[in-house]
Amino acid sequence: MAKTLSSVAQRRIQSELTEWMRSPPEGCCLESCEPMTSWVVVMQGPEGHSRLYADEVFRLRIDFGEQYPLDPPDVVFLAPAPIHPHIYSNGHICLDILYSGNNGGWSPALTMSKVVLSLRSMLASATEKKKPPGDAEYCARVGNRSPKLSRWQFEDDKV
Repeated sequence: MAKTLSSVAQRRIQSELTEWMRSPPEGCCLESCEPMTSWVVVMQGPEGHSRLYADEVFRLRIDFGEQYPLDPPDVVFLAPAPIHPHIYSNGHICLDILYSGNNGGWSPALTMSKVVLSLRSMLASATEKKKPPGDAEYCARVGNRSPKLSRWQFEDDKV
């Protein structure tokens, strides 16, 4: 069932899609954008100083809501999610720019190109592959519901 988008959301998503096609973010390509409200992005693992993810490929799903860009989209890694201290096994990502309210750092000025580059940077700065504390419990509790329904604590700015 297709979502009903505000005219602002429709124009913004179309504008971002056009810009993405003209100049895709480094290491990323758009696998799908049908319907326009749900993108699947293929992301090459970054070749940062640790090279932990350099030979890996990941997929992200971006689901835009009717109030985008005022509200952030749902952004999750599709299985298998990277093993990373801020990425849960169900693909949920603990990164402040993906959330509004409760110390979230979402801004309507962010674009999906900037978001995926931030995610690649987060992977590049990792010093070890490990799951977040409480990964199994979190995944069992929330399942596949929207990560925006979780109460995130953004305390670790090192990774």
